[in-house]
Amino acid sequence: MPDQIVETKSLSYHFGINQVLDNVSLRVEAGSIYGFLGPNGAGKTTTIKILLNLLHSDSDKVYLFGKEFSKNRIEILSKIGSLIEQPAIYHHLSGRENLINRARLLQIPKIRVGEILKLVDLTESADKKAGKYSLGMKQRLGIGLALLPDPELLILDEPTNGLDPNGIIDVRNLLRKLVSEMGKTVFISSHMLSEVEKMVTHLGIINRGKLVFQGSLEELHKISKKQILIQASDPVKAKVLLSENGYPTDLLAEILYTPYISKEQNAEINSLLVRNNHKVYSLSQSQENLENLFLSITQ
Repeated sequence: MPDQIVETKSLSYHFGINQVLDNVSLRVEAGSIYGFLGPNGAGKTTTIKILLNLLHSDSDKVYLFGKEFSKNRIEILSKIGSLIEQPAIYHHLSGRENLINRARLLQIPKIRVGEILKLVDLTESADKKAGKYSLGMKQRLGIGLALLPDPELLILDEPTNGLDPNGIIDVRNLLRKLVSEMGKTVFISSHMLSEVEKMVTHLGIINRGKLVFQGSLEELHKISKKQILIQASDPVKAKVLLSENGYPTDLLAEILYTPYISKEQNAEINSLLVRNNHKVYSLSQSQENLENLFLSITQ
């Protein structure tokens, strides 16, 4: 298996005169959960439709499993499972019947249906009408349908959209299991930033058709703006003192904020305040969460 499961090279796309994607170069590593983030209208769904050949791109722009898409379309699509927005299920059929129907169409042995029901934790509800399923159960059934042919790559567009907390946890645990125990690669688009932070290993952030960040979760946190949070006896005078000594400081809700540089600087700030008769009640370091990082990058 190649190291890069998905790779796009300066991919651009237009709807009429409107440019939706602008030189997007994705790199999705094998065995990763890649979170594709962006506000509404950023180009996420357009990118996914190109990866699934639902929209056509220029030749030599899209590579999956190390092969150029347009020249290896059937082989590539046979290795991909997908769920776009909402699962395509028959509500008058049971969960088991939905899977059996899809298995027949794909000429997959019926024994696979039982395996999928167990994998997506629907065995106990297998004979219940899918129309009676909760939204979370429908999403798990949709993922099960995508997994029937045992694909190497799973592409999901907003799979946790509209789910309650229990449904979100179920989907998160399932995706982790697919990667850690079954060796799948998962590409997931979402605007639920706090949830994506809990499940992904790598991220791509797209805004107005441009890929503005790509890398591991750790790499994203490295570029976050770390700050020192200080609680002092007289925060107003402490702010003036710090600013006059080269530490640009903001004051909000009785807490002082100044950019973090090093542990040594923390000690210097503490010493400066104490020498000038300020009582330091606390001094701590903060780091922006993924949601704040996302907002700062896209804005």
